[in-house]
Amino acid sequence: MKSDEWYDRFLETLLKVYPKKAQLIEKLIELLSIERGAVYRRLRKEIPFSFYEIVKIASEWDISLDNISGIHSGKITFFMQPVNYVDPSKQDLSFLKYVIQSINLLKDFPDAEFMDICNKLPRQLYAGFKHLYQFYLFKWKYEYTIDKKVIPFSKFMISKEKSLLITDYYRAIKNVPQTNFIFDRLLFDNLLSEVLYFYSIRMITCQEKELIKTDLYALLDYLWEVATNGYYPETKNKVNLYISNLNVNTNYSYTYTNQANICFVHVFDKYEIYTYHPEMVLNFKSWMQLKKRASYQISEVDEKSKIEYFSKQRKLVDTLL
Repeated sequence: MKSDEWYDRFLETLLKVYPKKAQLIEKLIELLSIERGAVYRRLRKEIPFSFYEIVKIASEWDISLDNISGIHSGKITFFMQPVNYVDPSKQDLSFLKYVIQSINLLKDFPDAEFMDICNKLPRQLYAGFKHLYQFYLFKWKYEYTIDKKVIPFSKFMISKEKSLLITDYYRAIKNVPQTNFIFDRLLFDNLLSEVLYFYSIRMITCQEKELIKTDLYALLDYLWEVATNGYYPETKNKVNLYISNLNVNTNYSYTYTNQANICFVHVFDKYEIYTYHPEMVLNFKSWMQLKKRASYQISEVDEKSKIEYFSKQRKLVDTLL
């Protein structure tokens, strides 16, 4: 491949990451700490990005230089992004802001689709419920931090900056034109068992358990509205809810448009393993769509199944005494 062809692919990829040129320019100024004129000259190919600049951009924006160069080893590269959701570093916060910005861009793509198959409540849903979100972060800290000092739920605090990011994320995800969720049939059973475990070891008080219980009722009310109407009430964007008849092993998802795609495997509630590889994203999309065969839809189409499902989940929450 000629060097100018490689460079053209690199520039095209930058515009896929930030389709609006004005935003791309601002992000490059911020990332590379260079003047606006210098960015313009690079994008016009008057002078090339340096090797250091290309590597820094590719690293920060998760761009595969192998794909751009056209050199394919036959292997599919997955990336892992560790994020400390409890005490995020500046890099963690920067990554989370980038994720929110990327999600917000999806509203400009009418064909954009998000799908999540999950055995635990996805962050896209519980992020809107204060005590439920606090419980998930509390559980995450309990399970995955090496600090031997155990912090009870009552002393677990979320910073103001992190709270604002949570709110921004919860709003942004509603901008995706179409969303599909497939829940493990025991999703709420497992969540309630975890709450009761922490209550049994006195990490959660009776009053705190009631706050989580109230959030669970509110979440079920919200999901009932989504299932009844078939869309997010805030944006009217399409949502399909399914319940899997087979066990779901972990949470995995994809975001798909005609221009930019990505698939994720969510592990340990801590890491995101993901790839932009077009063949793998298409495989993920096909595999995940096939999960509908062993699932039943509770949004819009089947009133009986919807009523039975939500009645069962409410009875489960009732048992959180």
